[in-house]
Amino acid sequence: MRKFRYPALALLMAAPAMAADLTGKALTNPTAYIPSQCYTVTKDEAGGVHNPCFTCHVRSRAPHYINDQDLQQAYSFPGPALKNPWTNLFVDRTAAVLDTPDDEILAYVRADNYHDAAGGIALAARLADLPAGWDADGDGAWAGFVPDASYRFDAEGFDLDAAGRMTGWRAFAYQPLPGTFWPTNGSTDDVMIRLPVPFRAAADGTPDRGIYKLNLAITEALIKRRDVGIAPADEAALGVDLDLDGRIGTATRVGFVFPPEDGRAMHYVGRAGVMQDAGTARLAAGLYPEGTEFLHTVRYLDPVEGGIAMAPRIKEVRYMVKTRWQTYFDRQEGALAEAKERADFPDRIALFDGNVETGISNGTGWRLQGFIEDAQGELRPQTFEETVFCMGCHGGIGVTDDDTFAFPRKLDNSAFQGGWAHWTQGRGLRGVPELIREDGSPEYAHYLRANGAGDEFRGNMELLEAWLDDQGQLDDDRAEGFRDDIAALLYPSAKRALALNVAYREIVREQSFIRGRDATIVPQGNVHREVTQDRQTGVINPERPWYGAD
Repeated sequence: MRKFRYPALALLMAAPAMAADLTGKALTNPTAYIPSQCYTVTKDEAGGVHNPCFTCHVRSRAPHYINDQDLQQAYSFPGPALKNPWTNLFVDRTAAVLDTPDDEILAYVRADNYHDAAGGIALAARLADLPAGWDADGDGAWAGFVPDASYRFDAEGFDLDAAGRMTGWRAFAYQPLPGTFWPTNGSTDDVMIRLPVPFRAAADGTPDRGIYKLNLAITEALIKRRDVGIAPADEAALGVDLDLDGRIGTATRVGFVFPPEDGRAMHYVGRAGVMQDAGTARLAAGLYPEGTEFLHTVRYLDPVEGGIAMAPRIKEVRYMVKTRWQTYFDRQEGALAEAKERADFPDRIALFDGNVETGISNGTGWRLQGFIEDAQGELRPQTFEETVFCMGCHGGIGVTDDDTFAFPRKLDNSAFQGGWAHWTQGRGLRGVPELIREDGSPEYAHYLRANGAGDEFRGNMELLEAWLDDQGQLDDDRAEGFRDDIAALLYPSAKRALALNVAYREIVREQSFIRGRDATIVPQGNVHREVTQDRQTGVINPERPWYGAD
């Protein structure tokens, strides 16, 4: 159903890495960037067609030009990907689930593997005393991202270090993308954003929280392509018409317009605004400023009274930084070149540049890097192949905005803390309303009706039995049950949460991530073990994306 969309960058192959050595670049799975969900069987035994593919593969909105809605209709894989490499999907972990006491798995997921006993960042300390097996260039020093978020949040979602100083990271709440990222399908997760230092400072370079909040709101408006509400701001002090109403007064919103029209143009504030005037900070709809960072943790499920919480134990730390600005033309040219390569060389696979230390470039200006549990549950850097796993989604599919998923789906300023909150603050997903698509339909109800299930593999029987009828249909009355509280749909029962935790820990103990990371308990039946190239999915009319692109 999908094929990576950006040009090959470099061929990086080496001898297979030993167990204690993470520096090798050999790929056991040369198409690790094509996720397991793309092998879903879309036709059921009764001839019904299920379409979970539109979550990712849709017509893009500029300056994203992937336009891969055709992948809802066919398994357009290169030759090396026709045999499904994600064999962990077919493993039966029922015995492990039955043999694991609830107290034991609860103790495991509630143990913090990010902080040390003194409250410091354990992984940062390990990177400072770099093991030889993590040192790709052999210079004795870690060249990549060093985790520096403390996960201590104030009432505005800002991350504070042990001394109470801002780290620059700010957490935000969002409606999870349908399917895989619903907690009922295996994990909780969170996301933080950090803009470059000049965006956090007044015009004279002095750190300024108020300026930073406004530049984040401007960035939000650019990515969402619409106005964003803010606390009242004195435009005269800022020297910027934030709300674009043509006068200098008090703004309660950031106005969106792009490209500039009728003398109205968006403008950063503070030091970033000075840089914008000098041409060294660029601003465009749908694009983050150069130097923007994201930090995303994937975590276990913690069953608590009233639902599910984020477990202290982290499965993965995912990081991306925008290292290069690309114009609309640059991005369109790259997408067109990839489309031509796909047509001319359908069996050519994507190749990547990077290593365990520096991460991997995605070809559109971002560098990605990750950390994952070792067999003992401590965090370690991802290998080259384990990071290739991240590349297809962040750059190769139509639904993203500047290669990101969560920030375009950030909750508005009417939400708790104005949408600037970590899931450990407030009530988590409780009380979060369903996203309304631009066609007017509630998103999760639309997904359940198009897919006839709550996950790509149609293996989440708990959700199926709770929300769909015997014919796999969602009626209007049941749809109302999660309209204003998505947690009702997205949170699993405590029993299922514990079973999913055990199933995933088995993969950790095996260190078998290259065979898949999905927390599945029983072998998945609705998954192709092998497909023929361009095999039809049965979808006749591709679904439109939630943001309503034609």
